[in-house]
Amino acid sequence: MSLFRLENQYLMLTVSSLGGSVLALRAKNTGEGVDLLRPCAQDEQTPAAQSGCFPLVPFGNRVKGNAFTYGGEHYRLQPNTADAHYLHGDGWLASWECLEHCAERLVLAFEHQDENYHYRAQQTFELRGSELMLSLAVTNLAAAPMPFGLGWHPFFPLSNDTLLTASTCGYWLEDTQFLSGQFQPVTPPELDFSTASTLPRHWVNNGLSGWDGRATVCWPAKCQRLHLTTTPPCPVLFLFLSDPEFDPEYCFDFFCIEPMSHAANAHHLPDLGGLVPLSQGESLTQNMRLRSEVALTDSLVS
Repeated sequence: MSLFRLENQYLMLTVSSLGGSVLALRAKNTGEGVDLLRPCAQDEQTPAAQSGCFPLVPFGNRVKGNAFTYGGEHYRLQPNTADAHYLHGDGWLASWECLEHCAERLVLAFEHQDENYHYRAQQTFELRGSELMLSLAVTNLAAAPMPFGLGWHPFFPLSNDTLLTASTCGYWLEDTQFLSGQFQPVTPPELDFSTASTLPRHWVNNGLSGWDGRATVCWPAKCQRLHLTTTPPCPVLFLFLSDPEFDPEYCFDFFCIEPMSHAANAHHLPDLGGLVPLSQGESLTQNMRLRSEVALTDSLVS
């Protein structure tokens, strides 16, 4: 495995070929810098699950029953981790090949084939001033059309004063085995981030719907703000916080907001829940921008 480093006047980025994952994204505001994603081991063997961000391809989250029917064919998925379900696709567990690497740009790719999916994915990282631009694309290589979706699984540092702003409407309950459950049209107050709000301090594992593809994370004590923007706008923002009862090592030091082009368990939802059918040779692309901003404390909640 290999590590790739990108740097400019404003940002430092480290990417691993293992999982095509981000191991570090730091704003160079001060001598020590500010972590914009959770700190993790800067090692070639750091798994994506312990990274700062990894890609979701050919779709994210879980599929109920590890099976779905599409185009008159029945497909079964095999668990790819200790989880009971095939989880977050293949990209985060794959070894990615470097196609291009320079001071401010990196292009990685990998190809996957099994009895269900055959595709090629490509991920581009580019520093543009105080912005990190990520682009994720997938091309169906199979003879039969298949449903695809894309997204990312970033982990953000969490402190007592961390604030999240994201406009959504409605959410999915969590079902057994961490699956996405019944849709609820009214979002409870603790999951309403239409104005800058602190994060819950308990287990949360819910997809939020009606998202406009924009979110802001603020760390007032560090005078730091991070703007997340997706194009085209991802309609689902998946929110995850662990709990010490589930993971004894977890101490509410990170949270996840996962931009997804589709709903969790989308294969079983009407209109495929946002998944896009791709015929052989057709591609789907999703972009995400992370913009770092230094801000005065009194403006962080505005």
